[in-house]
Amino acid sequence: MVHGIAIMFTKNIILFYSAAACTFIAGILHLTLVPGAIDRNVNNGIFFLIGGLAQIFWVVPLIRHWGKVWYYVGIAGTLVLIMMWIITRIPDNPITGRGGPIGETAIVVEVFQVAFIVLSIIILIKDRKADPAIGKR
Repeated sequence: MVHGIAIMFTKNIILFYSAAACTFIAGILHLTLVPGAIDRNVNNGIFFLIGGLAQIFWVVPLIRHWGKVWYYVGIAGTLVLIMMWIITRIPDNPITGRGGPIGETAIVVEVFQVAFIVLSIIILIKDRKADPAIGKR
């Protein structure tokens, strides 16, 4: 029985660290965009700076297991970033007025952000299954 608990704990830790790694990498990649963006548009540069720092910060609630609210906020915030990226790629969009290019870095960022969301949802589902009383609230 103890061995089974140890394996389950190890698998859960891998999920937490994987989700943390995904948001960390996406945050670092957002920060690498700051120097090029801030020269062309200060608002874009500030956006990438704040978004990147927020994603890097989100490693702490994941690793420290701060709770479900933090996972939901992280998922929602990441969804907002993904939606903004999608919207700004559409020609004549309301944010930039033109469709932006789809670069290699942007695709990698989006992949890591989607992976973060998927892993966070899996963590929340496993948490719900581990505590059946959660579903009754």
